[in-house]
Amino acid sequence: MTPDHASTLTAEVCALAPVIPVLVVKDAAHAAPLARALVAGGLPALEVTLRTPAALDVIREMATVEGGVVGAGTLLTPADVERAKEAGASFGVSPGATPLLLEAAEANDLPLLPGAASATEAMALLERGYRVQKFFPAEAAGGASFLKSLASPLPQIRFCPTGGIGADNAPDYLALPNVACVGGSWVATGAMVEAGDWDGITALAAAAAKLPR
Repeated sequence: MTPDHASTLTAEVCALAPVIPVLVVKDAAHAAPLARALVAGGLPALEVTLRTPAALDVIREMATVEGGVVGAGTLLTPADVERAKEAGASFGVSPGATPLLLEAAEANDLPLLPGAASATEAMALLERGYRVQKFFPAEAAGGASFLKSLASPLPQIRFCPTGGIGADNAPDYLALPNVACVGGSWVATGAMVEAGDWDGITALAAAAAKLPR
C-alpha cells in the first residue's frame, strides 16, 4: 500500500465522525458491548490501544460488530503492525513515526495514521506521502493554537489531534481548517467500561457525534 492510498483510507476513517474514541480495554469480554455502545451513539471508528494484554483479542471481538471500523493504536514496531493486521484491525495509529514502522504498515497494507508533533515531523511524513496525520500529544505540543499555525504553511495536511482532548476543548480543534477529527478517551473512560455503563457511553458518544466541524 502506498502512503498516498493509506492517506485516502485514513481520511475516510476520519470522516466517519468528529471523534475517534481512544480505548484502553483490559477485558475482552467488554469488547463487543463497548463497540456496540459507541456505534449506537454515532462513533463507528474505534481505536483500541495496544496497552493491555487483552488488546488484540479486543480488536478481534470488535471487528465482528456491525457498523464498527476498528483500528489499533500505539503501534510502535513492525511486529505491532503485523499483530494488529492479523487481529482484524482496519487501520493503525502511532504516536510518532519511524522508517521501519512506516515500511511495515505499507508492506502489510494497513492504513496508518502516523504521529507528528512539529512542523519538521509533519513535513517529513508529507514528503513520504502521508497527507493525514495524528498530532500528538496535542495539548502538550502546543494545542489548538499551534495546530492552527500549521494550516497556512502546510495546507496539504489534515490532522487528528489526540492527547489531552476532552469535551471541553474538542470544539477548539474541530473548528480548525486542518483538523479532520479528534481522538479522545472521554467518551468511554476506563471506569465506565469496567462498570459496564454502556448506556452512559452511548450518551457520551451521541453528544460527541454532534460536535460541529
